[in-house]
Amino acid sequence: MAFSDGISQASDRTVASAHVRGDVAWGVLLIIIGAVAVMMPAIAALATALALGWLLIVGGVCELAYAVQTRGRGGFGWKLTSGILTFVLGIAIVAFPVGGALSLGLLVGACLFVGGIARTALAFHLKPLRGWGWVLFDGLLSIVLGLVIGIGWPANSLLVIGVLTGVWLISTGVWRIALRGHWRAYT
Repeated sequence: MAFSDGISQASDRTVASAHVRGDVAWGVLLIIIGAVAVMMPAIAALATALALGWLLIVGGVCELAYAVQTRGRGGFGWKLTSGILTFVLGIAIVAFPVGGALSLGLLVGACLFVGGIARTALAFHLKPLRGWGWVLFDGLLSIVLGLVIGIGWPANSLLVIGVLTGVWLISTGVWRIALRGHWRAYT
């Protein structure tokens, strides 16, 4: 019995070691791809737009299938319309990825601006609490970034989307390496 427990523990360590190596390998790969994206933001922006386009196409097909499956229930027309619009938007982005990336740039700028306004208001609501200044800083920075993106749109859209994609990939790679398989204990 003790012998089989030893084999089981050794096997568990081997599997855990493989998971750690896998997490580190994925992390390094994501950091490399992120660095390439930061160095070539236009290509990264187009790749991001194409990925979004394909996700919307698949999502639109799923919405259409759901609409057809549930056509006997209420809201069939709305479900069908939503599926068609999602599908058509995906097709448009895949067919015109530069336009899709330019639109993403404007969307990111608008989200930063509106989110910045909300966080600035939240900061003043939190004002007596310790650390409220960080919320204010985040809100004002987001407003400024949103304005910079909006003022420079559409010329800076490829740069913005490409660099944001690269930074996101690098950040994801770093946390994968930092956790090195430890997060599996929580699943």
